[in-house]
Amino acid sequence: MLRLDKWFGLRSIRHKLMIAAIACILIPAVLTQFIYTSLTKDAVQRQAVSNAQDSLLLAESSVSNLLVSMLNMANYVQTNADMTSYFKLVVSGNAQSRDAYLNFTDQKRIIEQLDSLTVSEKSYITVLLTDDTFFTNYSTSDYNPLLLKEEPWFERLDGLKWPSSHWIGASPTVFAYMSEESPYQLSLARTLRRDDSRIYGYVVITVMEKQVRRLFERLSSDQEMMLLDEKGRILSSGDASRIGQTFTEAGESTGILHTSIRTIDGEKYLITEKPFSFNDWRLVSKQRYSEAIVDISSIFNQVFVVQLSSLAVFLLILLVLLRAFTKPLVQLGRTTSSVQRGNLSVRSGVRGTDEIGRLGFLFDQMLDRIQEMIAEISDTQARKRKAELKMLQAQIHPHFLFNVLNSIRMRVMRGGDADSAKMIGSLSTLLRMTINSDADEISLHEELELLTHYVELMNLRQKEKVELSLDIAAEAMLVRVPRFFLQPIVENALIHGFNQKAGRIRIRAEMEEGALRLSAEDDGVGMDEEAVASLNRKLRRAMDDQGAQRAEPAAAAGIGAGTAFSGMGLTNVVERMTMLCGDRFSIAVESRKEAGTLIRVTIAYERMDGHV
Repeated sequence: MLRLDKWFGLRSIRHKLMIAAIACILIPAVLTQFIYTSLTKDAVQRQAVSNAQDSLLLAESSVSNLLVSMLNMANYVQTNADMTSYFKLVVSGNAQSRDAYLNFTDQKRIIEQLDSLTVSEKSYITVLLTDDTFFTNYSTSDYNPLLLKEEPWFERLDGLKWPSSHWIGASPTVFAYMSEESPYQLSLARTLRRDDSRIYGYVVITVMEKQVRRLFERLSSDQEMMLLDEKGRILSSGDASRIGQTFTEAGESTGILHTSIRTIDGEKYLITEKPFSFNDWRLVSKQRYSEAIVDISSIFNQVFVVQLSSLAVFLLILLVLLRAFTKPLVQLGRTTSSVQRGNLSVRSGVRGTDEIGRLGFLFDQMLDRIQEMIAEISDTQARKRKAELKMLQAQIHPHFLFNVLNSIRMRVMRGGDADSAKMIGSLSTLLRMTINSDADEISLHEELELLTHYVELMNLRQKEKVELSLDIAAEAMLVRVPRFFLQPIVENALIHGFNQKAGRIRIRAEMEEGALRLSAEDDGVGMDEEAVASLNRKLRRAMDDQGAQRAEPAAAAGIGAGTAFSGMGLTNVVERMTMLCGDRFSIAVESRKEAGTLIRVTIAYERMDGHV
């Protein structure tokens, strides 16, 4: 491993970073310049050739699509069963014996199919049968299809092997209304044959040369694009005056995309050629080499100048930044040394939005927290000793209290006061269930038993009794629920919903989709919409805080704090349920003025036997 402190006597990380940064910049810069000098020439030439080939391929794709569309039209006419059947019928003379209207509809259908073959650019389709019957997608007043027989290439069609096509190069446009716009046209001809290879017709597809020229005009002005036939004659070019001339600079076709650098009249040119796969034509581009590389050479030169001129500036800026970046590290090192010596009051004071700034902030925050924890631990130990003392002072034997209450109940019952005896019995049961169980959760039937005793006890102090109705599904009885979570809900209904009046509280519980669905509904005075919305917000906030907030006063929450059995209030119950059940618990309150209140509680359940 390299040891810079031994080589250069460096001990500071700041100096090590500076030396390493300078070396990492200068060494690659020198190597880059050397490689740049040796490879620039070849890279420029390769890029120029690549650009020329990309442009040619782009043009070749468009021109190829146009020519292939001509082939597809001919294939459609040749393979369409409806068309060929009718053509054979006409040539055989049998069409004359058919109904005239039927012949008319067949001819109309064929012409409509020919018209549908051309969509964006107009293509001229001619089907000429051997009996001189013809079908076209253009008006015969523009051109008589029978004149095709007078063309010099027409006789050569009979010698074509099926399904070969004869490509006809640039020839004067025969459609008078198109001759000014496009003086030349390109055509494809093919024979129509019977199964026994006898010819019964010909199909000729014609497009205007301007369609190809328009594709060439989209390319850059410094590149000349041409369409050549197998003999090197120019069929289409961006310069229409060159059509028909022979392009002598093109070499022999190699059958693949090829680019060569040739000297013409003392100047270097890039000549790129690409033959078509479906005929003997090829696409050729010609571009001055100096124009092809001007942009690339300019980019290389500009990059070199920028690299050279900015190197010194970047080195200077780097050294300044390294010094600024490492300054907080130096300060943190000094602070750490002080803490190591036992001084916990010292702080680094390093702040910022980067990692070092956050490290300094967190380091100082850690020291603050350590001091706070030391103080908290001391205070906790003192409070723990006081709590243990109070627990010892508050301990009484629960069974003694139960025995005394039972003795009082029996004495009152013998005295004939059954209501008072019942009140004492319910109180004794509530105290026994409260004191004798340390579990946070009990079964639902135990909670309901506790709730029943509580309502009986409260009815003895009410002017009018409240009826408690239980509608509990059998499978819900063994579900474990937190202790005393129903009592505050019922207590709020008793105190605030009925206010010493008679009424009814109905508790429903059922199992649904892996959860206990429980509702508590009363027919008391209810609440208005604003109070319900406020209460639901407070309950949601209590669930979100997960018991971190203390319960708000009953008046602020719109619910009573209750008696000694409900000192926690409804908000405290929600906080306790959230701490015990987490996201397994949810609660919602529905109410209408003078129509009662409905509280829905959902708890993901677990049965006492361990099954879910």
